Amino acid sequence: MTTKAYVVGVGMTKFEKPETRDWQYWDMVKEAGTAALADAGVPYARVEQAAVGYCFQASTAGQRAVYELGLSGIPVYNLNNNCATGSTALMVARQFVEGGIADCVLAVGFEKMSRGSLGGGGSGAGDFKTSPVARHYGIMAAGHGFEASPPTAQIFGNAAREHMERYGTTEAQLAAVGAKNHRHSANNPNAQFQDVYTVDEILAAKTVHRPLTKLQCSPTSDGAAAALVVSERFVDAHGLRDRAVEIAGQAMTTDTEESFASGSCIDAVGRPMSRAAARQAFERSGLGIEDVDVIELHDCFSVNELLTYEALGMCEEGASGKLVESGATTYGGRWVVNPSGGLISKGHPLGATGLAQAAELVWQLRGEAGPRQVAGARVGLAHNIGLGGAAVVTLLRRS
Repeated sequence: MTTKAYVVGVGMTKFEKPETRDWQYWDMVKEAGTAALADAGVPYARVEQAAVGYCFQASTAGQRAVYELGLSGIPVYNLNNNCATGSTALMVARQFVEGGIADCVLAVGFEKMSRGSLGGGGSGAGDFKTSPVARHYGIMAAGHGFEASPPTAQIFGNAAREHMERYGTTEAQLAAVGAKNHRHSANNPNAQFQDVYTVDEILAAKTVHRPLTKLQCSPTSDGAAAALVVSERFVDAHGLRDRAVEIAGQAMTTDTEESFASGSCIDAVGRPMSRAAARQAFERSGLGIEDVDVIELHDCFSVNELLTYEALGMCEEGASGKLVESGATTYGGRWVVNPSGGLISKGHPLGATGLAQAAELVWQLRGEAGPRQVAGARVGLAHNIGLGGAAVVTLLRRS
């Protein structure tokens, strides 16, 4: 018999450009974890388990990080699931609580990255032979060849080319995603960037891999985020109903034959995974996309926001360019997508991203998001994806 799981505390650092702040990953986790515990009003001594996600540090870096919060001897689980690492930590915490293994679990994600574009397993096509994403890049190379541009931008950029050829999506529609998310981040003090750009300015920016320009690509970032996940019993015992946001449904999916059978980069970068994860999360929660008010989704590149609109059922396949162009995904529209600024403008420290999404949604559902607040928000959806691959969709509800 399962119990409900609630997020009662969240915290995050400001996301920073790598090598611009004098801190280590354990400093980040101390800051984010302390903030999450303070938000809940729960001391670290109450935490029974910790799920810690990161991609670029050595084994047991999770222990080194949470030891800054306390030396209580609890189990610490080190998790790595590419860009879906943060939401994987949240999912592990939820499963511990729902399964009755623990009443109070801390999920933390962090990353200390290097400047420059994120690699995809190596610097050239040959380096992908033994990479976990070799199959994904093999699909790309077979259909598009392999160019000198950064690998992750290349595979997503080629997905954008396919979307444009197949559905008539325009470069301006892709740039509209970047313009929207940069505009949203102007109200987020935790975002790496708070600059506002027009569609024309985004189109005129340096090309990373056609049609994607620099202002449509998420940057490398340093930072951490955390969430405290507890049982309903813990909520009631500690008087936390006013802080509690229910994890109403959550699902993780990985690649199936559908990711590779078509030979399409659109499928290789995860639209089938995202569609399946959304379907499962909706089924488990009893909610639908029509119930959702605010969305934090994985806009690692502008095209992935469009692909995710389609995967979540926000529009018909191929209609996502028109959806963003219509204003349906910003303030005054049907949904507000990435009020935080998303990965493109808030930043993308891989292990922290999924938990930063959860933090933003908790603040939104509590009515604590300040100038970013989505009026009347009661249901939020987080979507976090990593090549290799994993897609996690989480539905959060404020009763």
